[in-house]
Amino acid sequence: MKRSVDHILTTHTGSLPRGAELNNLLIADEAGEKVDQAKLADAIDKRVAYVMEKQHWAGVSVANDGEQGRVGFQTYLPKRMSGFGGESKRPYGQEWIQLPLFTQKFMERLPKTGKVFGCPQAIADIKYIDKEAIKAELARFKRHADEIKPPFPEMFFAEPSPGIVACTMLNAYYETYGDYLDAIAREIRHEYKAVVDAGYVLQIDAPDLAMERVLLFQDKTDAEYVKIVEQHIAALNKALTGIPRDRVRLHICWGNWEGPHIFDIGLEPLLQAFYQANVGALSIELANARRQHEYAALKKHKFPDHMILIPGVIDSKSNVVEHPEVVAQRIEQAVAAVGDRERVIAGVDCGFGTFAGWEWVAEDVVWLKLKTQREGADIASKRLWGKKAAA
Repeated sequence: MKRSVDHILTTHTGSLPRGAELNNLLIADEAGEKVDQAKLADAIDKRVAYVMEKQHWAGVSVANDGEQGRVGFQTYLPKRMSGFGGESKRPYGQEWIQLPLFTQKFMERLPKTGKVFGCPQAIADIKYIDKEAIKAELARFKRHADEIKPPFPEMFFAEPSPGIVACTMLNAYYETYGDYLDAIAREIRHEYKAVVDAGYVLQIDAPDLAMERVLLFQDKTDAEYVKIVEQHIAALNKALTGIPRDRVRLHICWGNWEGPHIFDIGLEPLLQAFYQANVGALSIELANARRQHEYAALKKHKFPDHMILIPGVIDSKSNVVEHPEVVAQRIEQAVAAVGDRERVIAGVDCGFGTFAGWEWVAEDVVWLKLKTQREGADIASKRLWGKKAAA
């Protein structure tokens, strides 16, 4: 994994807007409606090319395919695995229960989207059966990446954590929760290995490591939840067996919705568990108004020498475009917390299109946010290295 050797590299969290046409096709396909598969494939292909060009325009250093072919960052898996069926019944978070006026406004704004709740559950032993789909995704990514000139310095590809699969596609088959986690880790490893074998940095999307404190595990104490997080990380480490840690980055967030987030657990109780992950970088939500103070936890609990920090310096839930100087100051905070400018890569709090249709930020604003991220990184680079930032 590349480091910010002579200037601050920039990246994002993976999902990017898919556009109205592709959103509608993916949502209809997930719902089992009759969809022209050739038309769907063509729409995905065109959008991958488009979002890669837009990332290049914005100056993104470490880019990806925008997850254009996936209806959701983890909900695509039942198409590739057997053993899922029925419907999971996930609890609603306390902010939707205790704040009725917020809930009303939230529901009014909620667009037509891919499944967020009501995903299938595990009803039999899960098996990864479609090994061609990931190959096709990676081949499409490579084809379009090869067209970008000059090329991106590095590229990544996102995959869900075993824990978020277990938390959103609930267990109705395995004797214990741990057994289910182990089964997911065993099967999802096929995708992890395919990404690394293709030469890309593997990003693990793991909102289960923070967000699920207010959803599936809202009845637990913070201490009990930390134990669950440790269990999830142990399952992830099993799935990553044999994969070099410096080819893996781990994304953690508190949920990609515009809401109060007043019931969230803080970063500090979780950090020691995060440090147990066999990964080379941690991508942590740090830009929005509920998380900006968390650099104090990173200073208090020494960041591991072998890890890169990818702090969110752009808010993925607001249409306000951050000023480049704000971005620069956030990067400088991250460098001060880590103590090493080379082990900081500027990131985004979460994805801009977590599920098809689930977009809080307008597409034209997304590209401006990624552009201002690059501009802010250049300002920070000039101050951190005392020279003009490298191209």
